[in-house]
Amino acid sequence: MSQAVKQKIKFINKDKTQFYSTLKTRVDQYFIDNNISQHANANMVFKSVVMLSLYFVPYALMWTQDFSYWGVLLCYCVMGLGLAGIGMSVMHDANHDAYSANPFINKMMAQALTIVGGDNKNWRTQHNVLHHTYTNIHEHDRDIDNKVIMRFSPAGEYKKIQRVQVVYVFVFYAIMSLYWTTAKDFVQYIQFNKEGQHRDSGSQKVFILLRLIFWKAVYFTYMFVLPMMFLNMSFLHLFVGFLIMHAIAGLILSIVFQLAHVVEEAKFPEPDEKGNIQNEWAIHQMETTADFSRGSWLITYYVGGLNYQTEHHLFPRICHVHYPKIASIVEATAKEFDVPYIYNDTIGKAFKSHMSIISKLGKNDVTFSAIANSMG
Repeated sequence: MSQAVKQKIKFINKDKTQFYSTLKTRVDQYFIDNNISQHANANMVFKSVVMLSLYFVPYALMWTQDFSYWGVLLCYCVMGLGLAGIGMSVMHDANHDAYSANPFINKMMAQALTIVGGDNKNWRTQHNVLHHTYTNIHEHDRDIDNKVIMRFSPAGEYKKIQRVQVVYVFVFYAIMSLYWTTAKDFVQYIQFNKEGQHRDSGSQKVFILLRLIFWKAVYFTYMFVLPMMFLNMSFLHLFVGFLIMHAIAGLILSIVFQLAHVVEEAKFPEPDEKGNIQNEWAIHQMETTADFSRGSWLITYYVGGLNYQTEHHLFPRICHVHYPKIASIVEATAKEFDVPYIYNDTIGKAFKSHMSIISKLGKNDVTFSAIANSMG
C-alpha cells in the first residue's frame, strides 16, 4: 500500500467560509416550511416497487412462460435495466440511511443489493466513506483509481496503451457489474481489512466472510443452479443472458457515475505534503461534482436523482426524490458565496465532456493546473 493511501486527509477551511452552514440552514428550513420529511415519500416507495419489478418480474416470467431463447434474452435485458435501477434508486438511498428515519427499514431496503449479488459492507466503505469524503482525490477515492489499463485521474499512472482508452473504455464499463458480483467484494474484503478500513475482531471477520460467501451462493444458485435443474436450460444459454444483463447494468451504472465526476469541469485536487486539502469540505464537493440533465424527468426518475449529484454529495442522507426541489437553493447559495456549481444541461453535453477528459487522460495532456484553469 502506497504512502499516499496511508496519509490522513484533512480539509482546511482556510477562508473561514460560512457556505455550508448557511446552505444547510436553508435546506433544513425548506423541509420545515413545507412540513415534509427528508426521507422517502409515497413516490419513492412506488419507484422502489417499479425498480425491483424490472428485475424480478422478468426472472419470474422465465419460470412461468414458455419463451423462446430470444424471449429469455429479452428478459435478461430488462433485468439489466432493473439491476441498474435497484442500484441507483433503491439500495443507494437505503445504504446512505436516506430511505427512512427507521434504521431497520434502511437495513431491509439495503438488502436489495445483497439479493442481486453485491455486499453492503464493502459498498458503504468504498462509497459512503471513501468516495463521499475524498471525492476525486487520487488513491483515496477508489472510484477514480486506475483500473488495469484505464486512467481516470491526472494523478493516475500513465501507460502508452491508454492513448486509445477512449476506444476501449466501454468494455471496462460493461464488465464493471460482472466484476463486482464475482470478484470485487472478495478483493475489497481483503483490502479493507488490510488497510484498517474495517476494524472488526477476528471472529467478526470470519462471520462477515462466511456471510459474504453465503449470499454469493444464494445469488448464483437462483441465477444458474435452479434454472439448470428445473427449466432445462443449458449453462451456456444462462451464461450468455447473465453476461448481457451485467453488461447493460455495468454500462448504465458506470456512465451515470462518470458524468458526475470525471468530466472536464471537475477538479482532481492534490493534498499537500501534510495531507491537507486547503478547502472547506463542502466547497471541495462543489468543485469535484457535476449535475446533468436536471430538466429530464425520465433521467431523474430512472437514475435515482444521481443527475443531481452535487445535492447528493452535500446531503447524502436526504432521499433523492427531494433533490429537484433543493437544487435551486444549492445553486443560489453557491452563487451568493462565489462557489462553483458545475452543470451540464443535457446528458449529451455531459457525455461529451466525459469522453473529452478520457481522451485527454489517455494522451497524458491533462494536468491539475489545466483542470483548475477550466473552472475559469
